[in-house]
Amino acid sequence: MKFKLQFRNLLWGLTKSFVVAEKDARIYYVKPPVLIFGILFPFFLFLAFVMGRGASPEKLVPGLIGMTLFFTASSVGPLVTPWERQARTYERLISTPVPLFSILLGDVIAGFCYGAIISIVPLIIGLVLFKAVVTNYFVLATTMIVSSFCFASLGVLLSSPATEAPSQVMMLSALVRFPLVFVSGIFIPLSRMPSWGSTICLISP
Repeated sequence: MKFKLQFRNLLWGLTKSFVVAEKDARIYYVKPPVLIFGILFPFFLFLAFVMGRGASPEKLVPGLIGMTLFFTASSVGPLVTPWERQARTYERLISTPVPLFSILLGDVIAGFCYGAIISIVPLIIGLVLFKAVVTNYFVLATTMIVSSFCFASLGVLLSSPATEAPSQVMMLSALVRFPLVFVSGIFIPLSRMPSWGSTICLISP
């Protein structure tokens, strides 16, 4: 009986999380900061890097997928909470009979879905245009799913400062995310990094 009640409460909390995620998807997926920092910026940053370098698809496609996944999945979370505080809807949300964990999980699910869906586009581009070869689809799918969830959780974590200005949180988000990209091995191979760069890379998501 106790297990049944716990399972029912868990199912109820997950249902509310998906409701919050649906609300975030309808409102925030088309917001300019999400589109700019989540899609346009990583695309043009990667384009500026690859032009004239003549790198092989084995190096280009994973980097493009990784950057897209990282920026898109972590771009929704930093916007949701400060924007709702500014609009005075956050207090109404936390006053509802929904656990705070379910609200935060809903924000994570929204970022997870956004990152997972958008990252399929560079994957298709890599397979069709660059003739990239995937040796293990299961590992690729698992890695993309886990990474998207982790990056979405990072985005929600970055929205924790108590501020009503979305620009402040987006600045903090940029301050954290950009250095992580440059020590991740996308632009500079790990074999060419100095010893201190390789050490920092070990703690990079």
